[in-house]
Amino acid sequence: MPRPIEALIHTDALAHNLARARRAAPQAKVWAVVKANAYGHGIERAYAGLQGADGFALLDLAEAERVRALGWRGPILLLEGCFEMRDLEACSRLNLWHTVHHEAQIALLAAHKTHTPHQVFLKMNSGMNRLGFAPSAYRSAWTRLSGLTQVDSITLMTHFADADGTRGVAEAAALFELTTRDLPGDRTLGNSAATLRFAHGQPEVGADWVRPGIMVYGSSPDFPAHTAADWHLQPTMTLRARLIALRDLQRGDSVGYGGAFTADAPMRIGVAACGYADGYPRVAPTGTPVLVNGQRTRLVGRVSMDMVTVDLTAVPDATLGSEVTLWGQGPGGNVLSIDEVARAAGTVGYELMCALAARVPTAVV
Repeated sequence: MPRPIEALIHTDALAHNLARARRAAPQAKVWAVVKANAYGHGIERAYAGLQGADGFALLDLAEAERVRALGWRGPILLLEGCFEMRDLEACSRLNLWHTVHHEAQIALLAAHKTHTPHQVFLKMNSGMNRLGFAPSAYRSAWTRLSGLTQVDSITLMTHFADADGTRGVAEAAALFELTTRDLPGDRTLGNSAATLRFAHGQPEVGADWVRPGIMVYGSSPDFPAHTAADWHLQPTMTLRARLIALRDLQRGDSVGYGGAFTADAPMRIGVAACGYADGYPRVAPTGTPVLVNGQRTRLVGRVSMDMVTVDLTAVPDATLGSEVTLWGQGPGGNVLSIDEVARAAGTVGYELMCALAARVPTAVV
């Protein structure tokens, strides 16, 4: 029989979370951000749950080809834009919209021969200091773009550096508004955190397009200040395995490599068929939450390549084959947030989703 581990992709939860983004910014159109292979879910697996979006935003041409192959005829946006001339040729062929965030991309457009003008998104650096034109150079870039016959419409764009933190978006949004005042075109500002936290009170954050990413996949963009449940989000990925061995420990017995955990009293543990080669974080320490038969318990000892060990003290009915939920939707409607697991491992839910290993069988439910 196959090794008892699998990932489940929850189509209804994807659709629910996308609808949640719409409710947060009801006047805006919504990009479903599917970069990084739909945050590890698989574009093809996630597509059915995200068809209610107004467009798909991603990074590379191969992903754009896959979305088109699924039958999508609406907008697709390249969030980092084009890197060479043949990328622009692919944009013309596939009818892709693309971001412009530096001078070289304007020069590429100026030299591009096309019969169909492009839809471009002109990005401003409002404090992230990754991509985008400085505010002082933004209007000049807009003027150059607007003078090109290769350009149809220009959407004005920025990305908030601290929408999930204490500074919020007020300063960056004000800078963007000041810089783009009286420039025509749609605007797109809001990522997941900005959409959930600020679009209601600051309408400009939610107009005219929002770009929800992590919230679509059921993770809170500002955890632990708010949980996914606080935001009424549903987990879209479940990683689950089964117990393949049971052990009774005596006081002083250690568990796993290096004896990283030592029992201080008699206890029962179980071995689950999941390890870091499956994408579970190797650095997850003793105490990281798991569910066994839907009941909350903890990891003990080190994560191995193919196995983890879990404390069964609180789950006396656990047997060989009992279900172990590493994150996501467990038995009986119980949920283990991926954010909790990520926090215990010193990382974020994004990384755990994207790290799901190819060897894990994955099903759409």
